[in-house]
Amino acid sequence: MLKNRIKKHLLNILKEGIDDSGNPDLKYYAFDWDDNILTMPTEIMLLTDDGYEVGMSTEDFAEFRHKIGVEDFDYKGKTISSYAEDPYRNFSVSGDKRFVVDSMIAEIGPSWDDFVECINGGSIFAIITARGHTPNVIKESIFNLIMKDHKGISKDLLIENLKKYRDLSGEKLGDDVQLIKDYLELCKYHPVTYGEGSASNPEEGKIRAFKEFISYVKEMSEKLGKKAYLKNDIKNNFIPRLGFSDDDPKNIESMKDFVDSNNPDDVDISMYLTKGGSKSNV
Repeated sequence: MLKNRIKKHLLNILKEGIDDSGNPDLKYYAFDWDDNILTMPTEIMLLTDDGYEVGMSTEDFAEFRHKIGVEDFDYKGKTISSYAEDPYRNFSVSGDKRFVVDSMIAEIGPSWDDFVECINGGSIFAIITARGHTPNVIKESIFNLIMKDHKGISKDLLIENLKKYRDLSGEKLGDDVQLIKDYLELCKYHPVTYGEGSASNPEEGKIRAFKEFISYVKEMSEKLGKKAYLKNDIKNNFIPRLGFSDDDPKNIESMKDFVDSNNPDDVDISMYLTKGGSKSNV
C-alpha cells in the first residue's frame, strides 16, 4: 500500500518524462542544427567560373556539397566551379556573434517541435552540427531562445519540470535562472569543425560526437535510475531511448551504419531524416 502511494505521488509531480509505472522515461535527444532545428540564413561562400562569390544555403549545400570542387554545376543562374576563399567564414568562431542573432530570426525547421518538447520537458540533449562555432555560443543561443519563450518554448514549463527532477534526485533548488543554466550545462554541444575537422565532410566528426553522447546517456540514465529506485522503491530495468535527427542523407547514412554496427543492447536508438522539411524514420 505504501509503495503504491509513493508511486502515485511520483506520477503527480513528474508528469513529464515519467512512464505509466512511475519511472523516468529516459528519453534523450541529439539534433543537427541547420535545416533541422532551424533554417538559418547563414551561407557557405562559393566561387563561380568567372571568379565571383555566390552564397549557398545550408539546405542546398546538403544536396550539392559532393560536386563542389569536383565538377562544375549550375546554381542560381551561375556556374559554380569551387569553394571561395575561407568558404565557411560564417560558420566558424569568426561568425559566433552572427550565430546568436541568426538563431533568433531563423525560420523553424522540421525538428523544431521535437526540440521544443525536449526543452520544455527538461530532457538532456546534444547539438551535433557541422558548424565550427565556439560550443558556448550554441549554449548561449539556446539560453536566449528559452528566456524569450521562442516559438513554443516555455521557460516556465522547463523550470517546473526541472524542479520535479530535482525533487526526484533530492538535490537542492537554486533560483530559476540558475536552474536553466545548470540544465544547459548538463547538455552537450558538438560543433564538429570547431578547432579541427572538415565542414565539407562532417560525417566522421558527427559519429565521434554521437558515440560520446551515447556513453553520456548511459551514464546519466544509470544515475537517474538509481535515484528513482531509492525514491519509489521499485525495480528499474529500463533502457534509455535516444533519437538523432539530421537533414543530410549522407550524415544519416553514415550514422545509421555506425549504429547498426555498434548499437549496444542497453540503448534504444532511432534515426530521423529531415531532408526537404519533412521528417521520416530511417
